[in-house]
Amino acid sequence: MVYPNKINSILKKAQIEIGDTIELISGNKVYKGILMPHHEFSDDDIISIKLDTGYNVGISVNDKSELKLIEKNVKYERKDEELRYDNAKPTIAILGTGGTIASYVDYRTGAVHPALNAKDLAFSVPELAEMCNIRAKMLFSIFSENMKVEHWQELANEVADQMNNGARGVIVAHGTDTIGYTSSALSFMLSNLTGPVVLVGSQRSSDRPSSDANINLISAAQFGIDSDLGEVVVLMHGETSDSYISIHRGTRVRKMHTSRRDAFYSINEEPLGSVKNGKIILSQEYKKRGKGKVEVHDNMEKRVCILYPYPGIEIEHFDFLAEKNKGIVIAGTGLGHTPQELTNSIRNAVSSGVVVVMTSQCLYGRVNMNVYSGGRDLLKAGVISGEDMLPETAFIKLMWVLGQTHDSKEIKNLIETNLVGEIGKRRI
Repeated sequence: MVYPNKINSILKKAQIEIGDTIELISGNKVYKGILMPHHEFSDDDIISIKLDTGYNVGISVNDKSELKLIEKNVKYERKDEELRYDNAKPTIAILGTGGTIASYVDYRTGAVHPALNAKDLAFSVPELAEMCNIRAKMLFSIFSENMKVEHWQELANEVADQMNNGARGVIVAHGTDTIGYTSSALSFMLSNLTGPVVLVGSQRSSDRPSSDANINLISAAQFGIDSDLGEVVVLMHGETSDSYISIHRGTRVRKMHTSRRDAFYSINEEPLGSVKNGKIILSQEYKKRGKGKVEVHDNMEKRVCILYPYPGIEIEHFDFLAEKNKGIVIAGTGLGHTPQELTNSIRNAVSSGVVVVMTSQCLYGRVNMNVYSGGRDLLKAGVISGEDMLPETAFIKLMWVLGQTHDSKEIKNLIETNLVGEIGKRRI
């Protein structure tokens, strides 16, 4: 967007245009970087600059501020570059699925564009090319709420292909709203990972001064290059500033705020670690890189749903779901409860072959249906405890388990077994 008249006149007087490298002195601080377009959310006295660190800041300008042109145009011409290969550098694969992070700003026009091809995706953060060889591919460009089983399956197979063809790590650029579902799906589908699979998103778009896109992607690349981890993880801001990025296990992460940059939390366990100033700190137990070939087990049963029971829920609602699905994850109240009126319907559903798994709406803590009589009745009805799994993780796990076996004893055993860090060893 074009800057308001007052700032625009200052820029014209200094012969500065969007995309130029500038120096701005405001108060006692000196800022140097690329002039970004004005954002609609910024006040009229704010100038936006992309700093050398790779992220954007908004600086208040007044009559005492000094503005100086350092260099015309953008140093890095994205459209004229080609993906280059350097034998001395590791290779990182970047897979695009859509979302806020898969976009870039044309500094000369101020327009924000979705990354529609490999070059757009790879050059959305030019610093990446200095760190590693980039093997980029856009699998799909969709809002994350439109993800389906087929997308997870395609993504899992592409991750395996990239790693089995020499990628040291794989970055998945993903919309934040359902990134936890996808990270869980990949966690169960992929085994013997020879490097980290890093899902990363952005809460703020690339044209906003507070964008977290650059630092999230740079941290993801650093983690893919230097870490010895062999799991699926999600990397997002650990706090509202840019001080560090949290590393969340793929089966434990949840978006807990609609818009904050530190919206993501590890539930029922601490984050695996952090990336701070380019340094990787892993403070929890984790699975290390495997050897040989990455394996894919991507069969999933689609006829699975999540039910959140509430006071006064109609029995017919559960009965309808039981008729249409092979599995139901109940996000029960408290320790894992439902209104008593549902118990008989649940018993009938289990008897007809529907697998019912209990989790908790509380999110934090562990299901324990042995404490109260209602819970014990649910256990007698055949409900399987989801322990301390997130409802979304239990949903994905149940789809995956039902895709692997039809044997009722094996299903129960797999649901109750900690396969990829989805069930904790202790109470929180």
